[in-house]
Formats: sequence, C-alpha cells, structure tokens
Amino acid sequence: MTTDPTTDPTTDPTADPTADPTTGPTTDPRDRVCVTCSDLALPMRVVELLPDGMAIAEGDAGPEEISVALVDAGPGDVVLVHAGEAIVVGGGCG
Repeated sequence: MTTDPTTDPTTDPTADPTADPTTGPTTDPRDRVCVTCSDLALPMRVVELLPDGMAIAEGDAGPEEISVALVDAGPGDVVLVHAGEAIVVGGGCG
C-alpha cells in the first residue's frame, strides 16, 4: 500500500497541527520567516502618545504612527516595533 505524502499525517507535517515545524520536507530557516517584513523589529523613539493605544514614533524612516497597546511606553522611550506594533520597551536607537 502506498501513502500519499501530501495527505498522510505521518509523512506530511502540515497535515498534523501538532507536528514539529522544524522537520519535514525542508529545514531551511528562510522558509519560516515573514515574507512581508522578514521578522524584523525596528527601534523607534516614542515622541507623543495618542488616544486608543497609539503613538507617534520616530525612526530611521521618519515619524510614523504605531500601536503601543501591548507595552507600557511613554514619550522618550525606545521601543522595538514589528509590523506597526511596539513589542518591547528598550533597545538601541542608532
């Protein structure tokens, strides 16, 4: 009996939600990064807090509006921003 590797959960890690994502047809780490942003978190300095958990922050590309809803940040703090969301307070602003 032959098994179809695309539907057999013993050979296809995507068929089993509990499968180890580091095993399977490829172990190349480039296959596991965000294709939009490459999993980068960029340092930005909070300039002004806005309503509803938002803030204006200054980074290398200039000022932009970000969410600070997940962190306790205020003006002057450096936050690491991933996909428009501050995920941690701290980190160098170069």
